[in-house]
Amino acid sequence: MSTATSASSITNHPIVSHEQWVTERRRLLAREKELTRVRDQVAHERRALPWVRIDKVYTFDTPEGARTLADLFEGRRQLMVQHFMLGPEWEEGCPSCSFMADHTDGMNVHLAQRDVTFVAISRAPLSKIERFRQRMGWKFKWVSSFGGDFNYDFHVSFTPQEAKGQVCYNYGMQPFECDELPGISVFYKDDAGEVFHTYSAYRRGVEAMMGTYNLLDLTPKGRDEGAGPMAWVRHHDRYEPAPAAKVAPSAGSSCHTQL
Repeated sequence: MSTATSASSITNHPIVSHEQWVTERRRLLAREKELTRVRDQVAHERRALPWVRIDKVYTFDTPEGARTLADLFEGRRQLMVQHFMLGPEWEEGCPSCSFMADHTDGMNVHLAQRDVTFVAISRAPLSKIERFRQRMGWKFKWVSSFGGDFNYDFHVSFTPQEAKGQVCYNYGMQPFECDELPGISVFYKDDAGEVFHTYSAYRRGVEAMMGTYNLLDLTPKGRDEGAGPMAWVRHHDRYEPAPAAKVAPSAGSSCHTQL
């Protein structure tokens, strides 16, 4: 998840006239429009994927008691799951998964308007999940799959036996790297109450939840990850204080959906 930018490339950046800049910007705009069209086409192909019926009954420990996967929809048709890396023996959640989760609360009201319920799922016991969630100040639903097969069936947790060799992750076999890995899964529930698995993403696919990266990609320094992908990310309560802003924010803003 890296788009590194060296300090020298910033220091020695070309400086041109406004007219030259507009010419270059128009050239880049054509590429951005091309990317937008490709992204829209890929989204269409994603929605056209066939579904898999979920026949196994998965049960989760929630603050309201035991709930099935079907219960987690909370009356909506679509369920989005963050496979949050927090194992039973871990004392705190993965910093990168926490970075993803930091974007969630603000989106939740909008997701609900589009018939989507969001929930995070981890293998840690609920008491450990709740302790970390309260520390982070998050409000989104987070449940425990402790003792169940859910994480293993969706290839984000791995048994000690699997850890000795190759594991199936991101739709291929690879050497074991950790007993917990990140992912996003999406489910649909029909009128009959049947649940279907429609999509899962892993590796850089989880950047869909990382709105900060989308904004950083617009800046001159980009993601600035010369030390390695996400090496800079910390739990939000462990960052050093950021430099004070020198310019007051503007009073208003507008947005456009077309590029």
